Amino acid sequence: MPKVKTNSSAKKRFKVTGTGEITFQKAFKRHILTKKTKKRKRMLNKKGLVGPANKDFVMRLLRLK
Repeated sequence: MPKVKTNSSAKKRFKVTGTGEITFQKAFKRHILTKKTKKRKRMLNKKGLVGPANKDFVMRLLRLK
């Protein structure tokens, strides 16, 4: 029986914390930053948490379930 591979794009985008939550980097922080407010850019620096609606799907992509 062949091994089941982890989704390559998912393992680059998501990280699992010690408590089991899944974090990701927020979008819209790469370019065209001059028109965005300081507050908006500061909030985009923070890690995002995968919500309960998508958590099972992301865990399946990462082969954690």
